[in-house]
Amino acid sequence: MLKVMLPGTFDPPTNGHLDILQRASRLFEAVAVVVAVNPGKANLFTSDERFGMMKALCADLPNVTVSLWDGLIVDYAERHGIRLIVRGVRALADFDYEFELAAMNRSLNPRAETILLPTDQKWSVLRSSVVKDIARFGGAVASMVPPIVAEALRRKLGPLGGHGAAAVRADPGTGDS
Repeated sequence: MLKVMLPGTFDPPTNGHLDILQRASRLFEAVAVVVAVNPGKANLFTSDERFGMMKALCADLPNVTVSLWDGLIVDYAERHGIRLIVRGVRALADFDYEFELAAMNRSLNPRAETILLPTDQKWSVLRSSVVKDIARFGGAVASMVPPIVAEALRRKLGPLGGHGAAAVRADPGTGDS
């Protein structure tokens, strides 16, 4: 049985992540989604929240499991007998980063290979960081994330992204706003 892993921080999970996940679940017999815990990253959602969202999003995919991991991804792969890491790429900039990451992972664990799977074109500019920025300012993210994620963003940031009404200040020199 060919088991692969799909690691990421998923902060928050986007429709682009789901695209890669669903396609990987059709291509491979088993997919281990690994929600990475990286204390060096300032995440909006806790690791438990991200894990819960990914578990819910994978509920209808019988060949997909979800785990939390706070170490090197290649160590997870070694511990679970996984030899193939699937990573999604959106554009050339992603390819450069992912190429370097794949090389580093292979230097840490020569048995770990990486496959880069291009995302569907409609998600090619979608980034979790952009989704968070839009949500923080009260913008609509429903077309970018699954409904449970949109709701989680509303709960975390409030209906207007936690900013309330835009502040308008008068220009002290002219009195204009």
